[in-house]
Amino acid sequence: MSWLRNLFKKQPDKFIALLIQQAEWTLKGLEDLGAYMKNPTEEIAERITLAEKEADEVRRILIEELNRTFVTPIDREDIYALSRAIDDVLDYAYTTVGEMDILEVEPNDYLRRMTSLLTDAAREILLGVQRLSDHPGVTQDHAVRAKALENRVEWVYREALADLFHQPQDMDHIMEILKLREIYRHLSNAADRGDEAANILSDIVVKTTW
Repeated sequence: MSWLRNLFKKQPDKFIALLIQQAEWTLKGLEDLGAYMKNPTEEIAERITLAEKEADEVRRILIEELNRTFVTPIDREDIYALSRAIDDVLDYAYTTVGEMDILEVEPNDYLRRMTSLLTDAAREILLGVQRLSDHPGVTQDHAVRAKALENRVEWVYREALADLFHQPQDMDHIMEILKLREIYRHLSNAADRGDEAANILSDIVVKTTW
């Protein structure tokens, strides 16, 4: 009789399922970025690259499904925007590693703190997407938590910049300032995109529960 129960069991919407996959890969990428900030090896960098490529493939599938589906469970514009914002968070994690390699920047405490907060925020976004179909009120709670974490990233970002520009010593130090500022900006941009994903989740909840 289990097959009969499965027949009538509500199946997850394909768009929500694809968004969940995207959010899972984003969280995986951020977790690997956290590992990279502790031990910047080529192996960890390759794991982040793989996560970014896999997430991109999921997004391609989602967009194709959007293009050939007439009726969607939530506004197609919201599906597209949420997918794009989640994708951008992982893209910035990926480019952060690339820039650190090119500019020969070593991880520091500020980078580790920002990455840790971004990872927590990515986890909240994933949980929010997972609860979207059945428990939108819980989704809203996770979106609020994600926004709070993104705000904390911005505080660390400002703290890092203030420390960076404190009493430049020589030309080499100025060059180091410029390099680190670029890396900090990548993580700040990731926070901005995470904040947008949380806002879109909140908007979806309002639209679907009004």
